[in-house]
Amino acid sequence: MILCFDIGGTSIKIAEAFGLDDIRPTIRVPTPARDFTAFTAVLQSAIDAAPGRPDCLAFSIAGVIDPETGLATVANIPCLSGRRLRADLETALGLPVVLGNDADCFALAEATIGAGRGHAVVFGIILGTGVGGGVVVRGQLINDGAGSGGGFAGEWGHGPVAQRIVGETVLPAFPCGCGQTGCLDAVCSARGMEKLHLALGGAGRTAEDIIAAWQAEEPAASRTIAIWLDLLSGPLAMVQNMLGAGIMAAGGGLSNARPLIEALDKAVRARILQRLSRPLIVQAQCPIEPGLVGAAVLGLNRKHDG
Repeated sequence: MILCFDIGGTSIKIAEAFGLDDIRPTIRVPTPARDFTAFTAVLQSAIDAAPGRPDCLAFSIAGVIDPETGLATVANIPCLSGRRLRADLETALGLPVVLGNDADCFALAEATIGAGRGHAVVFGIILGTGVGGGVVVRGQLINDGAGSGGGFAGEWGHGPVAQRIVGETVLPAFPCGCGQTGCLDAVCSARGMEKLHLALGGAGRTAEDIIAAWQAEEPAASRTIAIWLDLLSGPLAMVQNMLGAGIMAAGGGLSNARPLIEALDKAVRARILQRLSRPLIVQAQCPIEPGLVGAAVLGLNRKHDG
């Protein structure tokens, strides 16, 4: 049995995995974000409540781990940042630990039991509070496969690649939380869409309202979404030309708007080298919380490899 944890800034979701066809979500508990001792105590309570001693602990975490130093950066859980997280968790809990970035776990879940089933290369796209992703090739993450959770591959949302001039429209250099300007994360995430709408002269609205207004063919929202699609589809087309993904599975809040994903798919397919008559970008289909599924896959793979 693998005990799986999906670690978020607000809550920790827990599941017991006995196989890919037997993943059992159990409870959700608040995340002690600022106290590592309290954080590990919550994990220990889950271990004690499990129906047997786990073979290992598998984590999906909204953060990144430097593959060279092993140090974690987890912005919304300060007690985890700056730690050699895998080693610290193994010491505190006395069990083997595997770690995965949440976007990587999402991609792994989609490749295994979601929209990416049957495809050799799957790119998982996060379009929500942030823009991110993960890459799975023949069932394996291209990031560190040793369970340390390290690696930056798939983070297409960061880097100063967003266009500043779209047609006759000049856009501001939107600052990003990573410290750069012009990242897709800053302009094409849900909050980015809202900032883009304001910069284009629109009223202050939520991303959901902008999308609804676009579907109702309101001119201001239609302009915002047209530019959003232009900003996003070029970099995605370049990613596709490099990866040759069989499918791009989209998750995150913005992916809930099927017409938006269909429009993005159409825009990307018009810009890639390969001519596809079928959809390339589709909504995610994993029926269980993808963070838990991805963590389970990492843990079960470790058990199999070991």
